Amino acid sequence: MTILVTGATGNAGRQVVNELLALGQQVRAVTRDADRARFPAGVEVVKGDLTRPETIPFDGVTGVHLLTNAGANYAELLTGPDLVERAEKAGVRRITVLWSGYRSPLEEAVTASSLEWTVLRPVDFMSNSLVWAEPVRREGVVREPFAYARSALVHEGDIGAVAAAVLARGGHGGRTYTLTGPESLSVPEQVAVIGAAIGREIRYVEQSEEEARREMLGAGRPAEVVDFLIEWKRDMPAEGYTVVSGVEDVLGRPARSFALWAREHAGAFR
Repeated sequence: MTILVTGATGNAGRQVVNELLALGQQVRAVTRDADRARFPAGVEVVKGDLTRPETIPFDGVTGVHLLTNAGANYAELLTGPDLVERAEKAGVRRITVLWSGYRSPLEEAVTASSLEWTVLRPVDFMSNSLVWAEPVRREGVVREPFAYARSALVHEGDIGAVAAAVLARGGHGGRTYTLTGPESLSVPEQVAVIGAAIGREIRYVEQSEEEARREMLGAGRPAEVVDFLIEWKRDMPAEGYTVVSGVEDVLGRPARSFALWAREHAGAFR
């Protein structure tokens, strides 16, 4: 079977592609910048844009991995009904939807469809910690607001493995899985884990909310995205810090730890 992966060059998308290959599946990777995709041999790379459903090649595809946001700025994807209609007409059987913090028009269209759908709801990605790499290398410091906030952050590889297992093997239709790591950590605790992985003490400095807002806006993030992220961190919903068994329920093994992730990515922080 051929499985189509959208957002294939993203942190989770690449993991979905790799995990599908490991399961022996044929993969069609969709990205807006096919020339820079850099996938293993055998992956069919196609240029496509979820905001333009006619560019997504559903023909000959039995499973699809879809995102609920479009573009680098995490804009809400409004073409969900059209994408789902095209998938149904093309004969797609299974579909996974990667949640992004709210019930989107795409998720609504998918869950109302005839497809064998599964919604994946990861909390914070461990890979988001890579934004600290440059300041850690330069001055050994991490600046973040809300020191008290905890997160059951999940390894992006586990997200990819869950999506691949669902699409390749089936048996999870009509289900929603919250995906977390095996522990809930505060930012200072995450910083300490990275420090242990690189053998160097890293200093944590708590930012004010306004400092964090200015920094994110200065990095080019849209104001509405910044508002969402600040609110999420300031008043984390229970599902953001509560450890659940979603990864193990699908894969039959425990979720990977942040300590393992930090060791895998230690080179980025040195």
